[in-house]
Amino acid sequence: MLFMNMKTNKLLIGLFLLGSLLSTQSCLNKQDDTDYGILYPNAVVTLKPDADGLILQLDDETALFPVNLQNSSYTKELRAFINFKDAKPEEKVSRTLRNVHVNWVDTIRTKGMAANLMDENVAVYGNDPFEIVADWTTVCEDDYLTLRIRTYFSGWGEPHVMNLVKNDGPYDVTLYHDAKGDTNIHGRLSDGHIAFRLDALPDTRGDIVDLKVNWTSFSGPKSAIFKYRS
Repeated sequence: MLFMNMKTNKLLIGLFLLGSLLSTQSCLNKQDDTDYGILYPNAVVTLKPDADGLILQLDDETALFPVNLQNSSYTKELRAFINFKDAKPEEKVSRTLRNVHVNWVDTIRTKGMAANLMDENVAVYGNDPFEIVADWTTVCEDDYLTLRIRTYFSGWGEPHVMNLVKNDGPYDVTLYHDAKGDTNIHGRLSDGHIAFRLDALPDTRGDIVDLKVNWTSFSGPKSAIFKYRS
């Protein structure tokens, strides 16, 4: 149950270094018209394979039909980073469905919510500190909570594990972190991504509600409010 999406983490670090190098080169070569934007993710989506083909849910309102991925091997619903562009104008379908060409896909660790064990939650799920990074990849949409997490991570030992648990309130949850002993504050801070299905929460019946997410940060207990609609 890996929480640190190391493929994504290494990809983003590598792309950052490559981007820095290419930026320097572009100053020396004004004729370079390569589209380096293709190297970076420009959306986080839900991969939704079904009998009619693969659909990418972009947000609560918009779905993408990847014209070049209909023979893909994806067989289960996952959150993912993609880099895409719109297909030809004449291939667009409607306001809420867009035909697109996907350049690449990088899946995010996706899991369901864990059972509330009451007084045993900390003992079972851990209480090691971490931070939730507020950027465009931290988002609550399409029945998923997708988070960018930052903590100390050495890369050795057992994988870190995250679990999302529903509290007594209908839209109140706690995110627990078990670092498996990898808590050396003299190590390096690393970022990773994880997504949770929110199907264990009550149906909002089309309303937008406040979802309160609680966790233990390096400075003590923290919480954040996300807008959620099932």
